[in-house]
Amino acid sequence: MSVPYETAAYEPPESPESPEEHLARLLGRALNSFELPDDTIRQLDCALAHDTSLHSAHHSAGLHRETYRHTWLLADGSARTLWELVHNTRPGSGPQHEVYVDEEELRAATGRLPLPPDTPDFELPVQVRLPPVPGPRHAYVPDDSADHARRVLRRAENADRPDPATATLLTTAFAHQITQAFGRPCRAGRAGLCFSLYEHAFLLRDGREISLWEVEHTATPDGRHMCEVYLTEEAARDAMERRASHLP
Repeated sequence: MSVPYETAAYEPPESPESPEEHLARLLGRALNSFELPDDTIRQLDCALAHDTSLHSAHHSAGLHRETYRHTWLLADGSARTLWELVHNTRPGSGPQHEVYVDEEELRAATGRLPLPPDTPDFELPVQVRLPPVPGPRHAYVPDDSADHARRVLRRAENADRPDPATATLLTTAFAHQITQAFGRPCRAGRAGLCFSLYEHAFLLRDGREISLWEVEHTATPDGRHMCEVYLTEEAARDAMERRASHLP
């Protein structure tokens, strides 16, 4: 006997949801969403990613119960889980949804359901191992990140620097990390020629990550210090190669 649940109703592969959209849909269908702590909702509103899996199922005599595990990755690298209980109250009736913050509450709610306890032949537990949620690429530090992005863009001297739309997007940054990038060296055509490449990674309030790649160099006719900013590492390294190759 198969378990008649529809995973597609939770994670539609053809239209992936953002963490915020997934949370809104879950709360919208849950009868008891108003009972969730406000702190929990605020945390999940800023999540970076989410994952859903079927945790268990029980179908017997026209009654059904499924539990789903919804996990969100937060900006600080931690994870937060909500448990969803889906069931019907009588054979043939439509599903009802409830949501809980921990397994103890879930077990208490499950115990109240009118499912026969003496029909083990129809008990169909399904344990789905939750795949690891990918962590953020950077260890972000909440700071005056929007102002930092503005200052990086302001000192860029290259004509092909990021456009105003990128600058507007970065006004929503609330955390960032600066790292020096290492990789294949650039060709230096003269003694004392200096190149440095930095990644300024920003975390936006909608959970997206965006990086500015800053090239600092002295590959100028008079040897003065110059800054250029690009949206990709490849574009930044190409610029470094181009600058170095055009000097004697």
